[in-house]
Amino acid sequence: MDTAGELFEQHRAALWAAAYRMLGNRADADDVLQEAWLRWSRVDHGSVADAGAYLFRLVTRQAIDELRRIRARREVHTDEDRAADGSPAGPRPVDEVAAGLLVVLETLAPTERAVFLLHDVFGYSHAEIAAIVGRTERAVQQLAYRARQHVRSRRPRFQPAPGEHRATTDRFLAAAVLGGDLPGYGRACAAASS
Repeated sequence: MDTAGELFEQHRAALWAAAYRMLGNRADADDVLQEAWLRWSRVDHGSVADAGAYLFRLVTRQAIDELRRIRARREVHTDEDRAADGSPAGPRPVDEVAAGLLVVLETLAPTERAVFLLHDVFGYSHAEIAAIVGRTERAVQQLAYRARQHVRSRRPRFQPAPGEHRATTDRFLAAAVLGGDLPGYGRACAAASS
């Protein structure tokens, strides 16, 4: 009989494709698949008659829940992104980038921060990030998933050192806006944990 991991791996590509078709976003599809794996690993597999059907139902439900969360976030942002006269607000100022980076600094460990920013902000693949931060691709996938969970919770886990927020914002802007070295930025973030 196949183990739980083997059963999941047999269906992984099709499960991911289903999540991606529903969500239209690789990072969200990765999150749904990770959550599905965690739930699948806790199931009494002897009570499951058809593992494939069970896994597809699990992924579909997770994707629907994620769509609801995305819709709720959009509604909040739509209301917040209006000028005083009700017209759409202009581009986000540097202050909002700094505020976002403060959330990242307070909620993520340095390697999580590097993985989160390189993958979710700059679109690097897990394999590319693995080479940058010196971890396996699977470890990077896990770090990305956990980082997104921490950022969504917005629960501070760390207290940035004085000046760290400003220095991080400056390095981020130099790498992102001024065409700097993004892999170097990722390595610097990850090295902060050493």
